[in-house]
Amino acid sequence: MKLYFPEIYKPKLDLKQTEKAIKFVKDFFQESLSAELRLRRVTAPLFVLKGTGINDDLNGVERAVTFAVKDMDDAKAEVVQSLAKWKRLMLAQYGIPVGYGIYTDMNAIRADEELTNIHSLYVDQWDWEKVVTAKQRNLDFLKKVVNQIYAAMLRTEFMVYENYPTIKPQLPEEITFIHSEELLQRFPNLTVKEREYEVAKEYGAVFIMGIGGALSNGEKHDGRAPDYDDWTTENSDGYKGLNGDIVIWNPVLQQSLELSSMGIRVDKDALLKQLAITGLTERKELLFHKKLLKDELPLSIGGGIGQSRLCMYLLRKAHIGEVQASLWPDEMIQKCAEHNIFMV
Repeated sequence: MKLYFPEIYKPKLDLKQTEKAIKFVKDFFQESLSAELRLRRVTAPLFVLKGTGINDDLNGVERAVTFAVKDMDDAKAEVVQSLAKWKRLMLAQYGIPVGYGIYTDMNAIRADEELTNIHSLYVDQWDWEKVVTAKQRNLDFLKKVVNQIYAAMLRTEFMVYENYPTIKPQLPEEITFIHSEELLQRFPNLTVKEREYEVAKEYGAVFIMGIGGALSNGEKHDGRAPDYDDWTTENSDGYKGLNGDIVIWNPVLQQSLELSSMGIRVDKDALLKQLAITGLTERKELLFHKKLLKDELPLSIGGGIGQSRLCMYLLRKAHIGEVQASLWPDEMIQKCAEHNIFMV
C-alpha cells in the first residue's frame, strides 16, 4: 500500500459535517463552472458499446470493465473510462452553438487503479465540453478557459471558508502556466512526478501544458489517447500541444495533486497525425473517428474535473476515502483509522 500519513492530522469537519460540506462543494462548484463556461447540464451513460471508439483507452493500458448484454445477443458493453468522445457526439446531437457547451457527472470504475491517498477504484468527475471555432484552437484561448475554471475553484474555496471558518483559503490568486518541456529543462534529473511536486510546491497552482507527445528526451510527461486531446499542434510559444493538467499543491499530503485534465480537441489533421504516431490508424474505421473525419462533429474544447479530489482538497482531507464511498483493503482502513483518517 502506498499511503502517506500527516504527522499530526485532525479532520477539520466530523463525518456529518463532511457529508453536508461535500454536497455544498459539488452544488456550488458545478453552478460556478456552468456560469463561467456557459454549459448546460446533460445526463451521461455509465456504459457504452464496445468497438465503437466512443470509450477512451486513457494511457492505452487500463482495462475497461466489460459485460455482456443479454437482450442484445450478448453484445459487449464497457463501463466508461471517461466521456471525452461521447461529449463531442452529444454537442453535435444537441446542436450546441459556438461558445456554449455541456457538462455532466461522469462515474467510472477503474479496476486497475493502484489504491493510494488520492486514487480509488471509483472515479467521479465533472466532464464538460464546449464548441469552439477554428480560430479559437490556440494557446491564448486554452489559457482563457483554464483561468475561468480556476476562478470557479477560487470562488468555491472562499465559500467553503464562509461556511466553515476553520478552513482557511490557501489557493494562490492566479494559476501559473508552464509547458512540460520547460519543466524537463528546469529539472532534467527528476522524474515526471518529482517535477510536478517541485513546480506545484513553488507556485501553489499550475497548468502543465503539452501532455501526450514526446519531449526532447524522448519520453512523455504523461500518456494521452491519440483521439481526443490535441498534443501535436505547435502553438505560439514554440512548443507542441494544446492541452494540459491543472495541478495544485496539497499541504495536507505534502504533494502535488492533479485536479483536472483538459484540452482543445483534435481536428481532422491532428487526429490523423496522432493516430499515425501511435500506430493506431485502424481506428479511422470506428464510428466516432468516421464522424470526425467527415466533419460531422464540431470543433471543441473539454475536460474532466475530479469531484472527490476537489472535495478532498477543499475540505482538507488526507484520504479520498473520507469524501467518497468505495472499496478499500481492510488493512488500509485499519491503518488510516490509527492515524485519525476515517473512511466514509
